Amino acid sequence: MISLTSEVRTVYHRWPAGPKLFGLCFFTIATFNLGQSLSALLVTLAVAGAYLVGGLRFARQGLRLMRPVFWVAAIILTYHLATRDLEAGVVVCLRLIAAVGLANLVTMTTALEDLLAVVDKCLGALGLPRHIRRRIALSVALVVRFIPVLTQKGAALTEAWRARSHKRFSWKLLLPFALLALDDAEQVAEALKARGGVE
Repeated sequence: MISLTSEVRTVYHRWPAGPKLFGLCFFTIATFNLGQSLSALLVTLAVAGAYLVGGLRFARQGLRLMRPVFWVAAIILTYHLATRDLEAGVVVCLRLIAAVGLANLVTMTTALEDLLAVVDKCLGALGLPRHIRRRIALSVALVVRFIPVLTQKGAALTEAWRARSHKRFSWKLLLPFALLALDDAEQVAEALKARGGVE
């Protein structure tokens, strides 16, 4: 199964998955408690610096994967500009970029199997039956697997639209994108069914 793990080896690849995930949880909670734009900016710059530790090639990969987040942040900032609350918009956008940026860093430097092993261990500590843990782990794996797939298909649809029209992105692309996602989901379901389903 393809994951978002980067082939560019960094020091972060040697860190165990458990501490990285727990550190990400605490970082996210702390980030969304930031109330000032300066502190949020410093945290975001620290995350950007963490990417640069892995080298320029690694940082460019991370930046490419973060593009959808930047679009969302631009929409949020536009809304806050319209409501004349720019300070709050900047803080929200910086929080979002910092939190998702670190999550992306963890995903890029941790094998999917290691992430699922940590999730399974945590669910086991809660006393959940094994078959439920397997289903949750499979759900997590499918979500991680199809993030880059759907991103690529969305980009292909956008490029096809631009090649055939001088107009900007249209909401009409949402329907074919949803149909592509449903088609992928149906194929995965058929593949799982052919292999005996999920125990």
